[in-house]
Amino acid sequence: MFRFFENLIDPFQKFREETPPAKLWPYVKSHYGPYYKWMVWMALIGATVAFIETGLIFYTGRVIDLMEITGPESFWSKNGLELLIATLFVLLLRPTIIGISHLFMEQTLVSNLHDQVRYRAHKHMLGQSSNFFQNDFAGRLSNRVMQMGQAVEDGTYMVFEAIWYAIAYVIGAMIILSQTDWRLTVPLMIWVVLYALYTINMAVRVSKASEKWSDARSLLTGRIVDAYANIETVKLFSAGEREESYVLNALKRHRFRLQRFLRLMTEMSFLLNILNGILITGMLGPAIWLWTQGIVTAGEVAAASALTIRLNGMSGWIMWVTIRLFEHAGVIKEGLRSIAVPHEVTDIEGAKSLDFDKGEIEFRAVTHHYGKGYGGLDHVDLKIAPGQKVGLVGRSGAGKSSLVNLLLRFRDAEQGQILIDGQDVAKVTQDSLRSQIGMVSQDNSLLHRSVRANILFGKPGATEADMIAATERAEANTFVGDLEDPKGRTGYDAHVGERGVKLSGGQRQRIALARVVLKDAPILVLDEATSALDSEVEAAILDTLYGVMEGKTVIAIAHRLSTIARMDRIVVMDQGKVVEDGSHDELLTKGGIYSELWSMQSGGFLG
Repeated sequence: MFRFFENLIDPFQKFREETPPAKLWPYVKSHYGPYYKWMVWMALIGATVAFIETGLIFYTGRVIDLMEITGPESFWSKNGLELLIATLFVLLLRPTIIGISHLFMEQTLVSNLHDQVRYRAHKHMLGQSSNFFQNDFAGRLSNRVMQMGQAVEDGTYMVFEAIWYAIAYVIGAMIILSQTDWRLTVPLMIWVVLYALYTINMAVRVSKASEKWSDARSLLTGRIVDAYANIETVKLFSAGEREESYVLNALKRHRFRLQRFLRLMTEMSFLLNILNGILITGMLGPAIWLWTQGIVTAGEVAAASALTIRLNGMSGWIMWVTIRLFEHAGVIKEGLRSIAVPHEVTDIEGAKSLDFDKGEIEFRAVTHHYGKGYGGLDHVDLKIAPGQKVGLVGRSGAGKSSLVNLLLRFRDAEQGQILIDGQDVAKVTQDSLRSQIGMVSQDNSLLHRSVRANILFGKPGATEADMIAATERAEANTFVGDLEDPKGRTGYDAHVGERGVKLSGGQRQRIALARVVLKDAPILVLDEATSALDSEVEAAILDTLYGVMEGKTVIAIAHRLSTIARMDRIVVMDQGKVVEDGSHDELLTKGGIYSELWSMQSGGFLG
């Protein structure tokens, strides 16, 4: 039964992928598509439960009147059948209806909507450019994704479980009170109006306070995660006190926002009790007066009293729920600052997969200044023949990494074209483009998973034998067998820690190399691929790399010029332009920048 209601919705079904709406209600509504028809049932059953509850209170009043009218001697003989039916209703039908209501609410709504929101938000975030993540805390972004799921789901649940239930309950109460005496509905209507006005006023104030509190909470989380993720740097520079102060600043801001929020809660509690006092006196006073006039019965007074006490208890709950709704609204608004951001790099409509042929790469008048109007690349023209190995050389900031990032479409060029086999990379799908390019960078981070999972990331369908062969070619087999993590997992099953921190720089680099070797893409990009290795290991891996390069188009960036001296061709960049182009010997003979850089090296490293 549980599984039936749980499977009424598939939270991970395909959906129209677009930038989420930036406004609260359109965003929330965008998640309701699969739920609408079940929400109708939730509303109908929820209203039925509320009407049953009000009916039971007034039936209790009827029982009191029956007791007074018939007396104990004939009470059961005259009313036994009616009471039996009422008992069966209370024992069987009422629990069944309430149970079905909860099955829809918990199993259909809560168990699915919660993770649907997170899944869609995470999927959209994965499509963001590298630049997007470089401009924010990873901790804050993940916190917003996680909070978003809870806020949308909990807010929706509260609307049905509390707000809709309360509305139906009050309507039911008014209908029954009006059947007793219409004058009993007047104080209830006045209280409902006052209560609604105050709740809305309070909720708006809480929404603003909640958004600021949520923002402070995300900032605090981001700073804490940032310190933990870079704990070695913190310790290396004896920056514990500085980081403590940095987080303490965020904690003080968080405390200030929380206190402003809690002030509203205290104010709400005080004024709510005043409103409830108005409800109690306003309902019971007229009811007792009507009884003294012989207009209503004692049972009806008792029912009105019970209803008043029930509403008194519900009022605090409903206001708290309403406040929580607006609090969730603040959380959603804060989260939308990150989640509703359009993708910076997108596939054009109808983009086709890259049709790889030989691997020719061409940059045509490529300009990219990162939106600043200067720096980056300036009208770069460069053609790389299929299977050619090209070394990229230049001082820091010359534009080497910019060229590679544009080739991989981590960013889109502001002007010009980049072609692979005559196809503009801006017009093919990003996944098909990057599937044809293997890259090893200077700072390869690993996933906090096993060594096996990290290597197989290059080619998920590879066999165990293929993975081991790639590990051996990258000279990583020399240490993998000795690895063991705190949970006792060893070898390829050992987990490497966040970003691979449990491994040395050289070990991380060799795992990253194994991953690219396994991928076996026809275009290979090396960005300081051996910079983290000692000379002996580098020499061994360079031989491996040159073997891997066979038959591939290669772009290798290196400051250690000896690692690229054997390349077919060396391209020298300076201030975003190609200034020299030729073989190692040709460039030395020219006596230009490359020759100057070569002569400045000590041990083959560019200063």
